[in-house]
Amino acid sequence: MKKYSKYLNILYLAIFVGLIVVSYLSSKRKPDSVKELFTDFGWLNNFPKWLDVPFMVWINDGWRWFSAKYGLIFDAIGYALLRAYSIIKNLLVDLPWPLVILLVVAITYFSSGKKVGTTMFVGFCLFCIGFLNPRFWDKAIETTTIVLIGILLCVIVGIPIGIAMARNSKVRNAILPILDLMQVIPSFCYLIPGIILFGLGAIPAIIGIFIYSCPPLIRLTDLGIRLVDKEVIEAAESFGANKKQKLWGVQLPLALPNIMQGINQCTMMALAMVVIASMIGTRGLGDEVLLGLQQLNVGSSIEAGLAIVLLAIVFDRITQAYGEKIQERTQPPKKKKKNYAKN
Repeated sequence: MKKYSKYLNILYLAIFVGLIVVSYLSSKRKPDSVKELFTDFGWLNNFPKWLDVPFMVWINDGWRWFSAKYGLIFDAIGYALLRAYSIIKNLLVDLPWPLVILLVVAITYFSSGKKVGTTMFVGFCLFCIGFLNPRFWDKAIETTTIVLIGILLCVIVGIPIGIAMARNSKVRNAILPILDLMQVIPSFCYLIPGIILFGLGAIPAIIGIFIYSCPPLIRLTDLGIRLVDKEVIEAAESFGANKKQKLWGVQLPLALPNIMQGINQCTMMALAMVVIASMIGTRGLGDEVLLGLQQLNVGSSIEAGLAIVLLAIVFDRITQAYGEKIQERTQPPKKKKKNYAKN
């Protein structure tokens, strides 16, 4: 990197000068002549209006071209996501609420390694969602459906990217700045591409949740694979394992605790996005919070907020318990200390 630092500095300087020249030439409020810049120094007091790079015009033109060229592809993606959302939501809504609680309790029981305390706590939290307000049950199912589809997209896209980052340093160096940028952009901005491409409703909310929640999973997948002991990898190589066998047989199983931690972080960030997504017409518990705020109904907003917290606890306990179960399997068994004390 030091070898090319000189050329990078020259490139940055050229980009800076180029932006100033382009902004000056394209500005409608530039001086009549360049001489005015050296005779009238008013532009030193206030930032010069002729230094306005037309980013907005470029972005709008580029977006129109992109929508015209690839609009049909995104229409197909939106239709597929809408069908998946409708099928899952209708299936869960049509099931009796006790059966839904029993299914979630069973999933928690087996994923946690048959921990009774965690299982009972998850079932209690689910019951309390409807206990707060009966209409919250269907709203919670709508929110759960959006979150589940968003997390599924994160897993499908995020884990392969994390694997590619762990296996190739150039890919990692290229993607890390993008992840850093994604984590500092205001969360509401993630909804803008979804609104433009898919309109209002659940689909842009799913897209926003996917973009907002994906970085932690990518980072922790990359970290988990890179933390695999080199001696274990060398042992696999000594038995003749190729790259594919090392990945699926050694690296991914040992990295699963970190990957599950990434999925847990994705889930928490997705639920944090629910209230923001309600501003674009997404139905669910976030919609109840927004409606209560608009009507200055503090009690309704707090009730809906508590329901979101309870739903977050359910997701957190299930993913955390499964992650702990995997971690116990991957860790070597502890040796029992022998007692040599003399009688």
